[in-house]
Amino acid sequence: MLDLNLKHLRKQHQISQQELADAMEIPRSTLGDYERGKTEPNIALLLKMAGYFDISIDTLVAEKIYLDDLRVAKNEALKILAITVDSNNRGNIELVDTKAEAGYLDSFQDPEYIRELPKIRFPGIPSGTYRGFEIQGDSMLPMEPGSIIICSFVERIEHIKDDRTYIIVSKRDGLVYKRVKRDDKSNQLLLNSDNEVFLPYTIDYEDVNEVWEYYAHLSFSDAKTSVENALQEKLDDIQRKVTALHAKHI
Repeated sequence: MLDLNLKHLRKQHQISQQELADAMEIPRSTLGDYERGKTEPNIALLLKMAGYFDISIDTLVAEKIYLDDLRVAKNEALKILAITVDSNNRGNIELVDTKAEAGYLDSFQDPEYIRELPKIRFPGIPSGTYRGFEIQGDSMLPMEPGSIIICSFVERIEHIKDDRTYIIVSKRDGLVYKRVKRDDKSNQLLLNSDNEVFLPYTIDYEDVNEVWEYYAHLSFSDAKTSVENALQEKLDDIQRKVTALHAKHI
């Protein structure tokens, strides 16, 4: 814990290893060993370090101050949101890829889990809370499987706007990317796919853990090919339905 705290405090105060080593009157390599957890300073040096950062020695060696860059945002409608911030106090964009989906469903409220997710950068993005989600399947064609959806956090169910696309997080359905409508009378969301092969379905408000609104996406395939594939799939589906109707009348 001391090693992580030292590294965190040094970065928080925006000083280099050499600057801190000079202030402590020790070699930089020795400080490096402390930050890697290879060795520990003696009590006199611990006292000097604690004084330098204006904290108690107990805080330095026993508290998880390295988690200070984690925030937990609370809201009444959608429970708790765990986020991380960078050295300039700006929210990171954590990436939830396909491999991380199962873990995310179990740990989306755990700040330490969120801390370990990979971070991505998106230039020119407005201030706010964002997360990236990798989507799979073809229910939202022409949005290709494997695309990264950059989303902004929705604090309350009533902030959902009809017919816009959202990532809906729930234990029942996992992470789904759908076009959404609210039904306040029945307290349900109607989730629609842009691919008409997939039927719409509903989810109760109380089963929703998080909602993230589409802001932008990163795609890794040729857009023209994606659209052509989507049209071909729709034509194939129409042909199957026509064939089935014809068979009924034979």
